[in-house]
Amino acid sequence: MNKSGSNKFFSFIILVTLFFSVVTCSAEELTSATDVPVEGMVTMLDLGAKKCTPCKMMAPILVKMEEIYKEKAAIVFIDVWENRDEAGRFGIRAIPTQIFFNEAGEEVYRHTGFLGEKEIVAQLKKMGVEQ
Repeated sequence: MNKSGSNKFFSFIILVTLFFSVVTCSAEELTSATDVPVEGMVTMLDLGAKKCTPCKMMAPILVKMEEIYKEKAAIVFIDVWENRDEAGRFGIRAIPTQIFFNEAGEEVYRHTGFLGEKEIVAQLKKMGVEQ
């Protein structure tokens, strides 16, 4: 690997590490009192695992979404390998799975597999949440 490729790789690793330290903490706070979906707020819940390849690919996207939609929508990650009860609670059969809830806490959209930034933004926009 050349120097440029090595720097990009390490930058990616740092981003993923930051994502899991920030987003997992947020998810733990919210799930400790079963506060998902977040009351009165559109919520995007990503159920995955820190060691799942598509989940790792989504990590920097979720960090970005969390920044963009701060105080407009809740972006929550739960590691179902560490929190196995949550997989059953949300009826997860494969990871990653994203569930979008409206302000009333009703599920309005579910997707299984990698979900890109454009698709997340489009779904949130459909639900009335602007950037």
